[in-house]
Amino acid sequence: MGIGPSTKETSLHHFRDPLLDVVSSDEDLDLMGIMLVGTPDDNEEKMLVGTRAAVWAEAMRADGVIMSMDGWGNSDVDFANTAEQLGKRGIPVTGLKFSGTAGQFVVTNDYLSGILDFNKSAEGVETNMVGENNVTELDARKVTARLKLEMRRRNQS
Repeated sequence: MGIGPSTKETSLHHFRDPLLDVVSSDEDLDLMGIMLVGTPDDNEEKMLVGTRAAVWAEAMRADGVIMSMDGWGNSDVDFANTAEQLGKRGIPVTGLKFSGTAGQFVVTNDYLSGILDFNKSAEGVETNMVGENNVTELDARKVTARLKLEMRRRNQS
């Protein structure tokens, strides 16, 4: 599988990551850290990494999590499992993912409603333009606002 040119982030994008910039400067949020989770090939390991990530967030007493994924297809299994594991532990979760015309995950669960598509091409497809389908500041603001709403809902119930 792999990531195509339009969803590849340049090194400059990594140094000026819009999601990190927005979350770290938000007065209402306390950024605890960034967790990088790989995408194993084996399904058993896919379930393990998602569960471990959720247990780690729970142990840190995270009030919410924003997930981001730069892949699709088989990577959806890991992403969806991690969102489910977080949700089962009562941790509000939102996130960013390239979906495009597919517009859906290859697997689903009840914890994916807070995930936003960051596709930018009019056709809803991955293109040959490097960085065209990257997360922008607007994407980051939307997903951050959605997380704060989910956290508020959890606190009210």
